[in-house]
Amino acid sequence: MAGHLVFPASSVYCGTKFAVRAITEGLRIEEASNNIRTTIISPGTITTELLETISDPELKSAIEDTKIGIEPASIARAIGFAIEQPSDVAINEMIVRPTIQEL
Repeated sequence: MAGHLVFPASSVYCGTKFAVRAITEGLRIEEASNNIRTTIISPGTITTELLETISDPELKSAIEDTKIGIEPASIARAIGFAIEQPSDVAINEMIVRPTIQEL
């Protein structure tokens, strides 16, 4: 969600995610005539080891409780869905998050 919302103490991180979206949209426009598809999959809370790697207590507490996270396999299915479309269909952007995630 960091590419769609800005969170306290995460402006640079969120900015990099916004940049990925802008670059991908630019590539979509530039390569449309070549039938090259682009897809942005924006995951919500995923069950990963992320919290174990954050040393800043303020930032760590600002991140949502990982107990609501969905499994990485859910993102893999979303990627599969986008890839499996016919060549004349492009899934350009998709947000995949837990149903109980508020943001």
